[in-house]
Amino acid sequence: MFGFSTPDPARTRDADRRATLLLEDGTRFDGEGFGATGRRVGEVVFTTGMVGYPESLTDPSYRGQILTFTYPLLGNYGVPPGGARDRVGLPLLESDEIQVRGMVVRDTTRPNHWSSSRSLEEWLESEGVPGIRGVDTRRLTEHLRSRGVLRGVIEVVPTGSAPSGDAELRRAIAAAPAYGKENYMAEVAPKRATLLGRTNGPVVAVLDCGVKASILRALLDRGVSVLRLPYDHTVPVRWEGRKVRGLLVGNGPGDPAELSQTVEELARPSTRELPTLGICLGHQLLALSRGATTFKLKYGHRGQNKTICFADGRALIMSENHGYAVTPGSLKGTGLSPWATNPDDGTLEGFRDARGRTLALQGHPEGHPGPQEAGFVFDRFVEKVRRAG
Repeated sequence: MFGFSTPDPARTRDADRRATLLLEDGTRFDGEGFGATGRRVGEVVFTTGMVGYPESLTDPSYRGQILTFTYPLLGNYGVPPGGARDRVGLPLLESDEIQVRGMVVRDTTRPNHWSSSRSLEEWLESEGVPGIRGVDTRRLTEHLRSRGVLRGVIEVVPTGSAPSGDAELRRAIAAAPAYGKENYMAEVAPKRATLLGRTNGPVVAVLDCGVKASILRALLDRGVSVLRLPYDHTVPVRWEGRKVRGLLVGNGPGDPAELSQTVEELARPSTRELPTLGICLGHQLLALSRGATTFKLKYGHRGQNKTICFADGRALIMSENHGYAVTPGSLKGTGLSPWATNPDDGTLEGFRDARGRTLALQGHPEGHPGPQEAGFVFDRFVEKVRRAG
């Protein structure tokens, strides 16, 4: 009588599609398939975010991963129109495509939002990404928190087909490369340099290892021009006759220690002279370029309600998505000092140098999705860039 009895065609069609998630330790979850049929292997991780599933799914930092959402009901506001872009040609979401290899949810719902052009199920199917629903995501999350991040395989079989047995799915996991050894840059980094926002403001170079579109927008909104460079590109002194005034190194997937070309470029003397901001993976890469070390977290920090505490006593809530961290003690002798820490596990959340040229945060000050109270970091960085000019 209130309209809830209206059948969902996509849900009706998916009802007979069976799906399986098998972890490398043998733990198995069976459910209902949605999105695309097929089999994908990846690192199984979870996010505690309650909103922003379109941004999370398109975040390049999730490349190579099967993403579990702890929030129990996804899909209520659908998906924006495909190919939608902003005034400078950036995608409205974080990238041009879904980056995850699979999606795990407790349940989905029919969309009801003015800007929705299609359902979550239709979006995943159009981009060849399998999803599984009906999973006890609380149990899965508790398992990953106890055991640590595990590789796994998600499989959605066509209607009428039998799901694969554990032995076959185990072989699929064993045949796939380890998460930290895959070359994600070939999939997420740009192939050539591009100048965005042709304003009279200073030029800031961005070494792009899979940077979120919202990070680029945060710079453009502050009146600078953005020189978007491939991850292994030399940071030029000038571009199209204009001097490069600053450098940002953003987020991206994979093990930072594998990006030796980026680390070498960040250690180059002329690059080190630039006012520099590192975010997420960029935080780790900057630390490596100064001689610090990184390590893999047990299950990572992924969500929108992560607390960080600054050295001056302030505490902020930030959006985070990372599986590696900088070893705090390794900053000794690098010229870098801790700026922020995570009160839950003591991991390093930020550092800076004595000259005030370098700032780095493990979390996301652009906050899409999530809180934006750390946006002052961009203001501080752009101010340094303008003064340096």
